[in-house]
Amino acid sequence: MRLSGFARLFGVSALAAVALALSGCDKGEDLASGAPAQITFSILSAQGQASAGPLWQPLLDDLARTIDVPVRPHFASTYATLVEDMKRGDAQVAWFSAQPAVDAIDHADAELIARTVNLEGEDSYRSTLIVRRGSGITLKAVMDCGKRYSFGMGDAQSTSGTLAPATFLFNPRGIRPADCFASVRSDNHERNVFNVASGLLDVAASNTVTGAAFRRQNPTLAEQIEELWRSPPIPEGGIVLRSDLDPAVKEKIRSFFLTYGRGDGVEAERQRRVLAGLRYSRFSAADDDYLDPVREMIADQTLADAQARNDAAAVAAARAELQRLRTRREVQP
Repeated sequence: MRLSGFARLFGVSALAAVALALSGCDKGEDLASGAPAQITFSILSAQGQASAGPLWQPLLDDLARTIDVPVRPHFASTYATLVEDMKRGDAQVAWFSAQPAVDAIDHADAELIARTVNLEGEDSYRSTLIVRRGSGITLKAVMDCGKRYSFGMGDAQSTSGTLAPATFLFNPRGIRPADCFASVRSDNHERNVFNVASGLLDVAASNTVTGAAFRRQNPTLAEQIEELWRSPPIPEGGIVLRSDLDPAVKEKIRSFFLTYGRGDGVEAERQRRVLAGLRYSRFSAADDDYLDPVREMIADQTLADAQARNDAAAVAAARAELQRLRTRREVQP
């Protein structure tokens, strides 16, 4: 809270009274030091805490010990919920994929501090378009539209499930999924993959990370999946935190992620096993510029939406933003 100077003027007893009076609205922050009394860490999980909790809890326990602040996991099945939680200040740290990370930075006073690197050493992944093996559906047949197939999109804020297919596949061809498919439904990646494999959906957007996880968890059912298309590389997700966190705590959190699982010895080996459970090898330093490729994709989609509405002013604004981002990319080292 911003009452520490006030507390010094009126003494410890006044501080206690103020803390008691404001306990319902201080989001759990320690008034004496400015440090939070608890950190809430948001995680997207279609299955919820039951399946994802055991994988994340060892990392969060290590984080809590390092920063000397309790860390509570918060799971939700949609990014919109998690971003809104951060916007309200109900969550202070989160693991987000690229598009909701941009949304959190732009609208929830957040900043990116680290990006994930997978077990193969890659910090990018790809969006995919999948069908049931043996269905006879081809990419050409999908792109011909004709309202023949049911289509599963991702979460509205999913980078790989919605934004990437629009940017790299549909928009360049002037295709709007609502006009192309017999039906369009939005769901999380896991359910879309399962529904395609089970024959409940004809086509769906997915990604290489979800595909690999599905093969590990359901190898027999995964044999029923066939890829039609892969996008160019997409920046991996990362760790975002609210900018108004106490600076000392913020630096401890940053240092924790950038050093976790590094070095030699028994403890480093244990940390690497924790990361391997999450399918990561390490976290690497990143700032908001890392997400510029995704900002370009968002601007491209904004332009396509404005063109579909015949909104000349919005088209001009979207083109200007897209050109600004492309120019910025060209001059970056």
